[in-house]
Amino acid sequence: MNMIAVEGGSRLRGELTVQSAKNSVLPILAAAILSSGVCVIERCPRLEDVEASGAILRHLGCRVCWQGEDLVVDSSSLVRWDIPDALMRRMRSSVIFLGAILARCGRAELSYPGGCELGPRPIDLHLSALRTLGAQVEECGGRVCCRGEGLRGAEIVLGLPSVGATENAILAACGACGTTVIVNAAREPEIIDLQDFLRKLGAEVRGAGTSTVIVEGVRPLRGCCHRCIGDRIAAATYLAAAAAVGGDICLSGVDYRSLSTVTTALQQAGCRISSDEQYIRLRSDGALRGICPVRTSPYPGFPTDAQAVLMASLLRARGTTVFVENMFQSRYRHVSELLRMGADIRLEGRVAVVCGVPHLCGTAVRCTDLRGGAALVLAGLQADGITQVENIHHIRRGYSDLAGDLAHLGARIQEIRE
Repeated sequence: MNMIAVEGGSRLRGELTVQSAKNSVLPILAAAILSSGVCVIERCPRLEDVEASGAILRHLGCRVCWQGEDLVVDSSSLVRWDIPDALMRRMRSSVIFLGAILARCGRAELSYPGGCELGPRPIDLHLSALRTLGAQVEECGGRVCCRGEGLRGAEIVLGLPSVGATENAILAACGACGTTVIVNAAREPEIIDLQDFLRKLGAEVRGAGTSTVIVEGVRPLRGCCHRCIGDRIAAATYLAAAAAVGGDICLSGVDYRSLSTVTTALQQAGCRISSDEQYIRLRSDGALRGICPVRTSPYPGFPTDAQAVLMASLLRARGTTVFVENMFQSRYRHVSELLRMGADIRLEGRVAVVCGVPHLCGTAVRCTDLRGGAALVLAGLQADGITQVENIHHIRRGYSDLAGDLAHLGARIQEIRE
């Protein structure tokens, strides 16, 4: 059994370069389908979701290989437009391939995606956007079949600022004739990164980072080299870890502005944070206090992906903190495992009330999802004794080496493979 073993009690100190963003890399790998040449994703993190994307690309006929830290994708040999169920089930974001395949091939067929069980995440917005562009979409037996040989630009109004639906609409619009305007688009930094990549391919996309994105359909597109932005959720994880156990860490490779809601929360808890264009530095004595209610919401609000790790950092804080999860119905699945370690958390629907306790106890716990797994590791850093975090394939989906990075900062932690 593979696990992460954590011995609590160590402060964190040192410098760390944050990995490239999982949530940028995955849509950019899908976008590589639009290219008729070779795309090089520099310093690509070796994640299970990246490997799953590579498997999908190979199935479609692309040539995919690692060259050191870079992932090279040659989509000139793409011959298929279908993704089998086994590959779709490996990750939730596999649905992002739908718009790119449709734009490249004029048709696409896939099943509903898998990934972390965080509650219903329907793809209705994705399919509605494609229909607006003129695609014919049929859903039958758990499969989605799209035909769109003559996609045309249109105004797409998203009912919610969904990241995935925004990305799928952008990718499909790159293969449409004319101008597409996406209204109520998601504003996440990863959307801006996708736009930057598409521009390098020769696409005409503007407005990313605002609620209106405009795409001028352009074909064909060339290859390029691209380095994705730093992973703001990985950065939030390390900041929350150092806040909880105390220490002094400096992170580079990530834009501090994308973390403003997280750093504000940690400052309220008692941490000292400074930042500029090159780094984010956090200093903490480990004696945190409860903070104002944390409500997750679309960017630039507090990120749902950082909710679990911030919660973990406040388990021993003086006072009480209320969390309100507005994005997913099942984002508190890690709470039952934290309770096993002695945490005091009360749940009612979308609300979690965290009352700080003086001590946590190490024990065996199981990951339930990617960010919840990271939260268990952070709890282990604070606990008396040893914590064994099992089912860590979830963690590998989004962190290239969580245990190694924390060990580099001084934690007594190791990943055990049996």
